[in-house]
Amino acid sequence: MSGHAETGRAAARLLLDGGAAPVLPSGDPACWTAFDEEIRDRLRRGPLSGASRAASLPEAALCHPDGRTREAALAHGPRTPAFWQLAVIRCADWAEPVRLRARALLAERLRAEPGDALRTLTPLVLRTGRRAEGAWALGLVTAACEARPDLAAALLDGTRDTATRRLAARVVVAGRRPGARELARRAASESDPVVCRLWSEAALASMAADGADDAAVDTLLGARAPMVRAAGVTALRRAGRTGEAAGALTDRSALVRACARWAYAQGGGDAHARYLRLWADPASLGPGAVAGLAECGRREDAALLRPLLAHASAAVRARAVAGLRSLECAPPALVLPLLDDPSPAVVREATGALLPHAAALPAGELARRLAPDRPTPVRRAAFRLLRARGGLDQLRAAVALLADEDPGLRGNAESAVQLRRWVHEVPQRNAEVGELLDACAHLFSDYVMASTRRRVGLPG
Repeated sequence: MSGHAETGRAAARLLLDGGAAPVLPSGDPACWTAFDEEIRDRLRRGPLSGASRAASLPEAALCHPDGRTREAALAHGPRTPAFWQLAVIRCADWAEPVRLRARALLAERLRAEPGDALRTLTPLVLRTGRRAEGAWALGLVTAACEARPDLAAALLDGTRDTATRRLAARVVVAGRRPGARELARRAASESDPVVCRLWSEAALASMAADGADDAAVDTLLGARAPMVRAAGVTALRRAGRTGEAAGALTDRSALVRACARWAYAQGGGDAHARYLRLWADPASLGPGAVAGLAECGRREDAALLRPLLAHASAAVRARAVAGLRSLECAPPALVLPLLDDPSPAVVREATGALLPHAAALPAGELARRLAPDRPTPVRRAAFRLLRARGGLDQLRAAVALLADEDPGLRGNAESAVQLRRWVHEVPQRNAEVGELLDACAHLFSDYVMASTRRRVGLPG
């Protein structure tokens, strides 16, 4: 249960126990839906006297299990902030009389005070809009936003609710049509990836329609989000600045690098040649340059990547492994020693490169890397590879880790044993298999263990 929902449930319990009326944040719909559910559940379980008392509490009556009580509360309850939040929930009520009365109230509220209603009620409307009867209120609020793009724009800066900001952003883009500079500014300052993409695409569309804006392009290029920087790089072509795409060829994001290669080529540049020029000083290479060269997809470049496996930068070593893997130039003999690299990122990349060759790897070398004195990333990589080998190697490794101090490794080992994919691969009537099964007997019922032993040719 989330902390927000628990806040709502706690407020409901306090109210029914004689406390004050709830003061919950209007921008947190989880609180209100949990409050409604807790009131209803408590009154269903509670004695009749509790239900009678609750009927006299306006907020509790709006959540009462009896539909007639809920309808009466909508008709006569005081129009407090809590009333309107609960009225929104009642718009999706299963009882039609309750639902219709709540909808009439919400429609009137939006007509009378559209700004305040949209600001305070939209988060809850969007949440309850997922319910069977929630589409009506969702459509009403969406239409209200579309009719007043200025109010939708105010929602962007007046709420932290993600769903509300996404709705408001869509309405602003479609109805208010901001200029490229404002769209770029919003894209660069946005943290939600969905809204970020919306602003970025709208900025590109605006510049496609009205012409490139250098200030907007610069704002996009300076953003933290990769998709926004990618939009800025894409816009360089329309702005006649394709030469600047060279600077993005080494960006940390693969998306930005791909857009940079395209934009650079549109201006007649050769991205591959540009990458090769960076190798004049291998010590100064960054991970983006290493990844970018590999992304050009030329196998002859593997000769440039191999020396970087010993580079001082862990990020460069990791990108070099990934690049060799993408070029299909990462033989096991070259990559296996990298399982002992001090960088977890390098170990992860090396493991990914070795997995297709797991059956050909020396099992003894992998098993030695399971020792408790080895770093955790190395031990996890070794077990992942041994598990991929299957059969007796997998079973041995898993049983060896059943009492490991690392909970992640221990859980993976238990899973490997219990899935029993090794059953058809271990040798039949093998004494070592019998000993290993005895060591993991606590993971199975007596019936399953007996069945497993029979399947490997051992007495049950």
